[in-house]
Amino acid sequence: MSALAARPPLVLASGSPRRVDLLARIGVTPDRILPADIDETPARDELPRLLAARLSRAKAAAVAPLAPDAVVLAADTVVGVGRRILPKAETEAEARQCLDLLSGRRHRVHTGVALALPDGRVLTRLVESVVTFQRLTAQQVDAYIAGGEWRGKAGGYTIQESAEAFVRFLSGSHSNVVGLPLYETAQLLRGIGWLRP
Repeated sequence: MSALAARPPLVLASGSPRRVDLLARIGVTPDRILPADIDETPARDELPRLLAARLSRAKAAAVAPLAPDAVVLAADTVVGVGRRILPKAETEAEARQCLDLLSGRRHRVHTGVALALPDGRVLTRLVESVVTFQRLTAQQVDAYIAGGEWRGKAGGYTIQESAEAFVRFLSGSHSNVVGLPLYETAQLLRGIGWLRP
């Protein structure tokens, strides 16, 4: 797509307010938000990074037919400890299990980003950040659980709120851990001429 051509609308295939806020940081406002409704169950023996890549492509593919003249941006973030995929915590028990696993350990946050174009092409990026949590006390876990920030979050935490105080070390993209790696997303959009250099 030429930078001089009329810019197609941008559809965000995610209902995440965090991703909308992150896009705003690089001057991008989606024209429409159409959350993808797909099965996010990991395949047998699927690695965290491969799940993130697969789900981002699947989300873009699910929404593209609903907006055939648009650029569809999709992403999926997966937290992994070794080969183990941590859930998007929906219950206190799940959140506690996640925090127990993450306490005092290094984990990896993988985000797949996919861009489905009107001509049928799908461009992708996979980004990994390494995060190490301090050893958490029972009181810290109880307080974090009581705050409710963990609900629906990959790995049972959200780095841009109070859990950032648990992070002893981070290597890689901070915005990736939040849910959308901004450098790589901007590069994809610039590469098709949608976002000016």
